[in-house]
Amino acid sequence: MLDATAQSERPTHAEADHPKVRKPKVGVLLANLGTPDATDYWSMRRYLNEFLSDKRVIDYPSWKWQPLLQLIILTKRPFSSGEAYKSIWNTEKGESPLMTITRDQSAAVESAVQAQFGDQVMVDFCMRYGNPSTESKVRKMVEAGCRKILFFPLYPHYAGATSATANDQFFRALMKETWQPTARVVEPYFEHPLYIEALAQSVERKYAELDKKPDILVCSYHGMPIRYLKQGDPYHCQCQKTTRLLRERLGWDQTEIKTTFQSVFGPEEWLRPYTVEEVARLAKEEGKTNIAVIAPAFSADCIETLEEINEEIFESFEEGGGETFTYIPCLNDDPAHVTALTAVIAQNLQGWIADV
Repeated sequence: MLDATAQSERPTHAEADHPKVRKPKVGVLLANLGTPDATDYWSMRRYLNEFLSDKRVIDYPSWKWQPLLQLIILTKRPFSSGEAYKSIWNTEKGESPLMTITRDQSAAVESAVQAQFGDQVMVDFCMRYGNPSTESKVRKMVEAGCRKILFFPLYPHYAGATSATANDQFFRALMKETWQPTARVVEPYFEHPLYIEALAQSVERKYAELDKKPDILVCSYHGMPIRYLKQGDPYHCQCQKTTRLLRERLGWDQTEIKTTFQSVFGPEEWLRPYTVEEVARLAKEEGKTNIAVIAPAFSADCIETLEEINEEIFESFEEGGGETFTYIPCLNDDPAHVTALTAVIAQNLQGWIADV
């Protein structure tokens, strides 16, 4: 993805002994959450320690949180998380599905972007936690001659614990560069028409495969403490709008689709309804025993979708009396998704590239 052999040349009017510099390029750096390098205890511990030590994720005072994290949580959770990752691990490539999918997404976006702009633009990806690190990819882009970098967190909806912390890490990486490139950050695309269209197509495609239309489509978004919403985080509102726009695009009644939140962690009250509880209630109290679940906030399938939705949430639904459970995969490297991401990139490159 990175053109390490990019042409170097001496600046115009420079002295003969002036060192050559890379031909200026524009970099597009896609960023996802991250993944452990392996499923063993120490790999999981390193990953979880980095993730759970992020003040954007857990904002408790360090004096209170770190002893609990280091002495209790990180002595036990790496084992359970490692087992969860083992159940979905891409053993052929020796990596998590998130790594495989994000690499495929990046390659597809790179092809689409270069078809539109040629070799003016290079595309690569990084992870907020784990490898490949944001810092390493910023360094490589600068070395390859990128004087401008468009940073694209692959989160349709803004949240402090996702978009903001990815941006934080990007700017921390820039702080280490002697000659900083000009930078832009892509804003959330939760209401972009092509993103909504890609979601709708994925629902229509899956429904067309089924013998019977599900009673309801559950849009399960990653959760967050209600406290964050009250502090001004727009995530909840953006999730609700995505569900509404998806419903309108599908032409459905309000009773055919519902917003829920998953991945609750810790003692605080989180955004409700909780997916794991709601799917059981829908089956038990409303008789909706044939449901479909989609995860619009995730740009790629990962532990929260492949393991949590397909196992924990599915089991809760069955225990509540549910019969038919259909999971609609994330958009991943679906052509409609790549088209949407490429359109967002093109919009954000305006003024930087000719023919935009």
